Amino acid sequence: MIPRYTRPPMGRIWSDENRFRQWLQVEQTAAEVQAEMGLIPAEAARAIRDRGGFSLERIQAIEAEVRHDVIAFTTAVAEQVGEEARWLHFGLTSNDIIDTGQALQLRAAAGLLAAGQRELGEVLARRAREFRHTPMVGRTHGMHAEPITLGLKFALWYSENVRNQRRLQAAAEDLRVGMLSGAVGTYAHLAPEVEARVCERLGLRPTAVSNQVLQRDRHAAWLCALALAGASIEKIATEIRHLQRSEVGEAEEFFSRSQKGSSAMPHKRNPITAEQLCGLARLLRGYAQSALENVALWHERDISHSSVERVILPDSAILLDYMLAKTTALLDQLVVYPDRMRQNLDLSRGLIYSGQLLLELAAAGVAREEAYRWVQRHAQESQRSGRELRELIEADPEIRARVKPQTLASAFDLRRQLRHADAIIERALAETP
Repeated sequence: MIPRYTRPPMGRIWSDENRFRQWLQVEQTAAEVQAEMGLIPAEAARAIRDRGGFSLERIQAIEAEVRHDVIAFTTAVAEQVGEEARWLHFGLTSNDIIDTGQALQLRAAAGLLAAGQRELGEVLARRAREFRHTPMVGRTHGMHAEPITLGLKFALWYSENVRNQRRLQAAAEDLRVGMLSGAVGTYAHLAPEVEARVCERLGLRPTAVSNQVLQRDRHAAWLCALALAGASIEKIATEIRHLQRSEVGEAEEFFSRSQKGSSAMPHKRNPITAEQLCGLARLLRGYAQSALENVALWHERDISHSSVERVILPDSAILLDYMLAKTTALLDQLVVYPDRMRQNLDLSRGLIYSGQLLLELAAAGVAREEAYRWVQRHAQESQRSGRELRELIEADPEIRARVKPQTLASAFDLRRQLRHADAIIERALAETP
């Protein structure tokens, strides 16, 4: 069983304490670079590095008075630094610190999400191989179609998880940028070389052009990648909910001995985790929409995006991290009932082989439309009478005259239908992010 909570809590990345730590890292790095370039005294940079610190409570107290979080932060740090603090935040504007520090938070968050996606992929791959030969009915429009294996479902989800990893990696890389370009992006007070050196030391790239902020299409792409990953989780969860329905009964969430499903009905074993995941995916999509609304700002910047991001960035990262962990545990412990799958596969009395019958008749020289009418007529009779389709087909003199008995038998061969399952699964599992 996959252990729970194997990664550091995502919430720490988005705490106020860590946010200010990232800001301080940007300020200290900027001071050091400016000192090396002769823009500020070297002793000032040392003081900012050695004595620079803050108390969260002090920042909050100052902010309550000045109503500006960056000023509250720099004031609190300046109190610790002393006289050399006049060189703190030198040539910078608020969003140089906010956006560059936030890029460091987003990079850390993306790392945790990538780890969660890898863990989910490991479980999906293992269970795909475990159930590669477990036959079940495939359903289209909710109706019986043709046979598949449960392993194919897991392989399908594995492949989608790989795509989600790629999308998240690309969006995270697009956000691995910083800026120290000043109040409107013109480098009026510091040269682009300062920005380039600071970003390099922080493991970021300088953005090619900005105004007062990094452009929010980058953040919107990241939120959309998270929402897509959540949608994939919802797809998995929805499938499990359907498979757990009483009249289907092919798989179900793990249910412990002490667990209870209903306050009124002691027999209930509900798919509560899958339902929870479906609900949380809706939140992620809503946050992605909010991120798209943040792209259009007034002129060189307004702050309409700021209040939104204080909610959607941490919440989306925390939500998806939680959803990945829950989905991984859900699939790792999923209880599967192969016998019930086989019973359901046989419910249609052979109707699931109608497509192969159609092909055999066409191959034997019967016009496709006529072959379709023959098979459909017997399929409808099977549904009305409850007789096996194979029995009706083999009793039809027109069909017997066209198709050999061994060919008809082969048309109802489950192994023939699933002969490529292994190859499909291995092809899917060979994909890498």
